[in-house]
Amino acid sequence: MTYYPVFLNFTNKKCLIVGGGKVAQRKAIKLLETGASLTIVAPVLTEKLRQLKDADMFTHKERTFMREDLDGVFMIIAATSDKQVNEEIAAQFSGLVNVVDSPRQCSFIVPSSVTSGDLTIAVSTSGASPALASTIRRELEVLYSKGEFSDYVSFLRAYRQRVLDSYVGAEIKDALLKQTVCKESVEAVRAGRLEAVRARLLQGIPKKLALDKYISIKVSYPTCH
Repeated sequence: MTYYPVFLNFTNKKCLIVGGGKVAQRKAIKLLETGASLTIVAPVLTEKLRQLKDADMFTHKERTFMREDLDGVFMIIAATSDKQVNEEIAAQFSGLVNVVDSPRQCSFIVPSSVTSGDLTIAVSTSGASPALASTIRRELEVLYSKGEFSDYVSFLRAYRQRVLDSYVGAEIKDALLKQTVCKESVEAVRAGRLEAVRARLLQGIPKKLALDKYISIKVSYPTCH
């Protein structure tokens, strides 16, 4: 099976998790981080989920699943301890559905991922080997979760917009943006030298971008090799 990789915006979207165990807990925490409007249907919750419920982080229906729970829902995750129940829930929903440990019943699967601020790197084996995906994720964590990559991505958001808003020519804009991802810049950030990278990149943006907005000027800027 071939999947289409995509990042979904769940902000204020009605999402449903059926199940209140450890797996449901892990899924719920991730969904809450996205700003989803979450409902959990389960007779019993883990201690962590109870704490989140007490903090009004989600709506809890303290019972087993009912068909009416699907009304108006954007996405569901079937995460009970009963495989047959999970599959029966999935069969009743035509939208986005994820069934824990049953890729064939899913309309989407959740990859193993590394997240650091706005930086997210996702890894999937299309359900063939979640263990391998986790191993690769741990390797990526070593490369990208340390250092200052989260702060670097935040800086790049503003830097890129500043370059794009400038009146310099397209060739210079392209060169300035490429500086941000060259090997030297990435390795310097990984080594904890974010401020040096930031200073070098900002130095490359001309203080006076053009004589007027119709004239592209040539500027000198630092280079990466």
